[in-house]
Amino acid sequence: MIRLSELKIPLDASFDTSDTYAPSHLFTHALQVLIQKTLNVAASDIASWHIFKRSFDARRKPIQVVYIVDVKLQSLALEQQLLINFKENSHIQATPDMQWHAPIHAPADWSPPQGMRPVVVGFGPCGIFAALALAQMGLKPIVIERGKSVRQRTKDTWGLWRKHQLNPQSNVQFGEGGAGTFSDGKLYSQIKDPRHLGRKVMHEFVSAGAPPEILYEAHPHIGTFKLVKVVENLRAQIEALGGEIRFEQQVTDLLIDGYSATQRQLCGLVVTDLKTGTRHTVLSRHVVMALGHSARDTFSLLHQHDVAMQAKPFSIGFRIEHPQSVIDRARWGQHAGNPILGAADYKLVHHAANGRVVYSFCMCPGGTVVAATSELERVVTNGMSQYSRNERNANAGIVVGIDPSDFLNDGNTKDVHPLAGIVLQRQLESHAYVLGGSDYCAPGQRVEDFLNHRASTQWGDVEPSYKPGALPTDLSSALPTYAIDAIREALPAFGEKIKGFDMADAVLTGVETRTSSPLKIDRDPQFQSPNLLGLYPAGEGAGYAGGILSAGVDGIKVAEALAKSIYTAN
Repeated sequence: MIRLSELKIPLDASFDTSDTYAPSHLFTHALQVLIQKTLNVAASDIASWHIFKRSFDARRKPIQVVYIVDVKLQSLALEQQLLINFKENSHIQATPDMQWHAPIHAPADWSPPQGMRPVVVGFGPCGIFAALALAQMGLKPIVIERGKSVRQRTKDTWGLWRKHQLNPQSNVQFGEGGAGTFSDGKLYSQIKDPRHLGRKVMHEFVSAGAPPEILYEAHPHIGTFKLVKVVENLRAQIEALGGEIRFEQQVTDLLIDGYSATQRQLCGLVVTDLKTGTRHTVLSRHVVMALGHSARDTFSLLHQHDVAMQAKPFSIGFRIEHPQSVIDRARWGQHAGNPILGAADYKLVHHAANGRVVYSFCMCPGGTVVAATSELERVVTNGMSQYSRNERNANAGIVVGIDPSDFLNDGNTKDVHPLAGIVLQRQLESHAYVLGGSDYCAPGQRVEDFLNHRASTQWGDVEPSYKPGALPTDLSSALPTYAIDAIREALPAFGEKIKGFDMADAVLTGVETRTSSPLKIDRDPQFQSPNLLGLYPAGEGAGYAGGILSAGVDGIKVAEALAKSIYTAN
């Protein structure tokens, strides 16, 4: 097949006026003509074509719809000749092989020796795809997840949002599907992916019930309600292939053979059943630690066992909310409301005078701000959207990058404790809990008041969407001074890029502290801990991913490395 990129059609010229939006209304005729013109072939020469990616270029008017298309011709000889003719054209190339090729395939009757069955700790995006890849290779993984199944977990999460009641083991952070389940379900990433493992993640999602449009949208998303069923279907597939999922089971200790810097082997886990309080052991010499960025007690456990790790940079800030209509008009102009374009998003960066970088994070069009704490008497914010993205407000994190030198008051960068970032996070989250009234409501402030150094006493035209509620107050003490100063400088600068961004009644809600893991667990080229063989750190919590797609990709890569190790050992 031949891949054509940068095929552009003006939105006005190609808009299908049908009231019902569906993939069949993707300007098929205009695109077909453009394909023929680009390749200089007749319609009869084309056997089939499909859209690989669709995006929008709003930098100039009219807005351009930009496509990448894969084309199959009736004649293989003609395909080969065209590729020769256009070899200097970077926008006309052979379609790459994007299929996943498993490195091993265990026999159908594979029966592992004691301690050789792989274990995956955590059933978020990384753990799901690590377990799925292991199961597809015939290795029958055991998954240990401290939280509950996704539907029961959803009930517990609503307990916080509606009743101010937090379950520390079953919430936005912990449980089947991980933190990504209660998010926008965004499925795009900027990671380098030469093997196209991200494409496998996308195809698995579609096979499990996700909308097929995610395969070609530039910024695909699934949405929380749809993710629930998708996650359940992925679990069913793992179980059908011989995997086993154990919920409400928490790893509380490690079993290790030997004790020296270079001669230690993980041989099992001590697991506590959270339903009964009983403890048992799970023997395994191959364990994927697919921890989320909030598994603080497990990070501490690994550190107690001298697993190599280090503090790393992350970001802190607030959530900001605007009417979605304001963002749509600023981004799409006269095309705001066009069903093809949908709810507009944005991506903003500002380099502040104090040297800090302020940027938008996890932008959720037509979504809500949600309570995302996993620890008692702390407040954490995050953003979430449904697939429709039709809520009134747009929201995003406005966050400031910090690094390990900021974790200590004296600014010393030497010998920063690996868990120092967690200490800072907890301090900010506990203070936010107090600022919000000590009942899991979040502290908030109108942008005009924030910029003018005065407390808010009531909301304006923008009503905060945060549940269980937001309390108008003064956020100036919610973050370190350098972060407050940088955000105050950034908001008017963002208003120059997106008209209305610094509008008086826009709402800031705090605090956003769990943008990424505050630490990184070391691993070697074989994806194992360099000082504890058999431990495979993976995903966002270990510092190797940032979002659903990259976490899934990392889970697959770690599963492949683990599979090779098991097969070699056998």
